[in-house]
Amino acid sequence: MTELALKALSRVIDPELRQPITELGMVGKLEAQKNSIRAQIKLTIVGCPAAQSIERDVREALEAVYESVELEMTTMTSEERDALKLKLRGDKPIRHNPFVQPGNLTRVIFVGSGKGGVGKSTLTANLAVALAAQGQKVGLIDADIFGYSIPGLLSIETGPTKVDELMLPPIAFDVRVISIGFFVADNKPVAWRGPMLHRAVEQFLTDVYWGDLDFLLVDLPPGTGDVAISLGQLLPNAQSIVVTTPQHTAASVAERSGAIGLQTGQKILGVIENMSYLETSSGREFIFGEGGGQAVATRLAELSGQPVALLGQLPLSASLRSEADRGLPIVISQPEDPAAQEIIRIASALANTPRGLAGKSLPLNVS
Repeated sequence: MTELALKALSRVIDPELRQPITELGMVGKLEAQKNSIRAQIKLTIVGCPAAQSIERDVREALEAVYESVELEMTTMTSEERDALKLKLRGDKPIRHNPFVQPGNLTRVIFVGSGKGGVGKSTLTANLAVALAAQGQKVGLIDADIFGYSIPGLLSIETGPTKVDELMLPPIAFDVRVISIGFFVADNKPVAWRGPMLHRAVEQFLTDVYWGDLDFLLVDLPPGTGDVAISLGQLLPNAQSIVVTTPQHTAASVAERSGAIGLQTGQKILGVIENMSYLETSSGREFIFGEGGGQAVATRLAELSGQPVALLGQLPLSASLRSEADRGLPIVISQPEDPAAQEIIRIASALANTPRGLAGKSLPLNVS
C-alpha cells in the first residue's frame, strides 16, 4: 500500500541537498490505506530552514494520490544524521577536500584581478549564474575575505545550514554559494592574518557539502596576498581568469595577478576586459582607453609559454551596475543587455571547452 506514496515522495527534492528525500533517509514510517495516508518526514536538524518548503512539497505530492494526508514532521536521530553525512561524503573521511580527490572532474576556476574596482565580483557572480542557467552544476566560493560581496550580489540573506560539522551552502539561482559574509554580523570588518585566512578558505573546501559539481568558481581578493597563495596550494589543478580594464596602468597591475597563479601552479585560462567601451548613438567611446586586456593576455602568454586568450570584452553598462545593487544577476534579469550577452557568451565558451583529463583517474572497467 505504500508503493504509491514512495513513488510520489521520490519527486520531492530537498532544496538544500538537491536530492529526492526518499534517497536521503528523510522518509520515516508510512501508514497507507486506500484513500488516506499518515507519513513521517525526518528533517536533518531541529529548526531546518527548509522545513516549510519540504512540508509543503510533501503534502502536495501525497495529496495528488490520497484524499486524506496526515504528516508528522520530526528530526533525524544522531545515528541517522551520521548515515546521511556518510552518504553525502561518498564514504570519504570527515573534512576532506573533494576537489583534489582522484577522479574528480570539477573544473575549478579562479577569477582574480590586480586591483579592486574592476568589476571582478559582479562578473564572477554573473558568470556562475550564466553557467548554471546553461545546465551546469556550479559552486561559488567568495574568497574575497576582506571585501566579500557575493551574498549581496545574489540576494542571499541566510547562511549555510549546519548538519553537525557539515555545512550545506545556500543555493541562489541554482548556484551553491559560501562566503565569509555568512559568518560576520552587521557588516563588521574582518581583521585576520595569514594562518586564520588559510584556515577559513580551507574550511570552505573541506567542511562544505558541494555535491557533484561541473564548475567551482572562486572569487579571489584583488592582488597577490595570502588567500590567493593558500588557494593555489589547496587547489593545484585550478585554472585562472584575470579581469582587467582597458587602461594600461590597470592592466600592468592585473598582470601580477595572473603571474602569481603561475607561481602556485595554475594554468591561465584567459583574460576578460571589463568596461571596454561605452556604446553611444555616435558609436563606441573608449572611456578608459584601449588594448589593456589584450596586453595582459599577450604578456601572460609570454610568461607562461602557453597561449592566453582574451575571452571577452564587456561594455560599460548602467544596468549591470544597477542590477548588481539590487542583488539580481543581469544574465537572468536583463539577458538582452549587451554586457549580459557577453557574459552569457563567455559562459557558453567555458561550458563547451573540453575539460582536460590528463592525470585524472577514470572509472573504466576492462573485461
